[in-house]
Amino acid sequence: MIRSIFIILMVGTILAVTFILWATKSILKSNNKPSIPSPSVSISTQNQKTEIVAQNLEVPWAIAFLSDGSMLVTERAGRIRHIEDGKITNTFTIEQVLEIGEGGLQGITLHPYFESNKYLYVYYTYRSEGNNTFNRVARYKLESKSLVDEKIIVDRIPGASNHDGGRIKFGPDGLLYIGTGDAQNPSQAQDTKTLGGKILRVNDDGKIPADNPFGNAVYSYGHRNVQGLAWDSSGNLWSTEHGRSGVASGYDEINLIEKGKNYGWADIEGAETQTGIESPKRQSGATTTWAPAGAAFINNSFFFGGLRGQTLYEAIIDGGKVTDFKEHFKGEYGRIREVILGPDNFLYITTSNRDGRGLPQNNDDKIMRINIDKL
Repeated sequence: MIRSIFIILMVGTILAVTFILWATKSILKSNNKPSIPSPSVSISTQNQKTEIVAQNLEVPWAIAFLSDGSMLVTERAGRIRHIEDGKITNTFTIEQVLEIGEGGLQGITLHPYFESNKYLYVYYTYRSEGNNTFNRVARYKLESKSLVDEKIIVDRIPGASNHDGGRIKFGPDGLLYIGTGDAQNPSQAQDTKTLGGKILRVNDDGKIPADNPFGNAVYSYGHRNVQGLAWDSSGNLWSTEHGRSGVASGYDEINLIEKGKNYGWADIEGAETQTGIESPKRQSGATTTWAPAGAAFINNSFFFGGLRGQTLYEAIIDGGKVTDFKEHFKGEYGRIREVILGPDNFLYITTSNRDGRGLPQNNDDKIMRINIDKL
């Protein structure tokens, strides 16, 4: 009898210990699932069209993603915000920035070898001697929690309260492309000796590439106000460009950019043609205004933001032509400025409702993540 009781107790003990070990393993397993790198793709973004990533910003102009998924975001007033998991974890202020009208701190991009050299580039407006307004591209080194070693890459780009361009990106050729505006002086867009109303191309140190068409930084000319640059899967450069302003607004453009070509401003606009001038691949017409801004390619879709249009636009590109044109979120979020593809293959946009021309919504301005599969 005693031996039987002992055996029963032993079996019970073994079963209890086995159960405890199994339960402990299950709990540890559930608590140690691998974390998703920031910015995480939340369930809401997977199942819905949009998710707010960050908010309460002031005119966020451009985004650059770091390798950990966090982002550097320029605000036009002269600040670069480091945003991680939706929170501002650091702010860099560039004191030289002059915020005036459309001018201020605008584009940002990282060097192709940022991981080793820590170089980032920004485009900003500043005031020079004689109260003159210019724009420049400057390079900084991101060191720990500060920006150091400013180097001027391209200087004295014509500036004004409007038409300052501002988009900068490295192309697939490793060269830096810069979209500028005519600085409210349309005649200089046709002058290849000036930097206003152009797309510029320079080496990463600001030197002029040997094959630039005019022996200076000018890559293409005849532009009014370039605010979007993006390359398709074949390596072709496309741009967005603002058309005429004021009461007679309209004629905004999507252009396929080729080296040395003339894109018409201010000699022609809209559907007008002229020998030696490239026509837009799509233009908004005389009665519609996009006020196009940042741009990004995803497959054959050329997405770009609309400021006055308050829309995320999508142009379907096939064989160098726009074969279809779609509108998303029209009027839902107000003015849309930056459009960029994130490292998670989601589209990111910024609102620009606090720029003096919009109607701020709750917690504007925002950065939003877009699930294009749900569009």
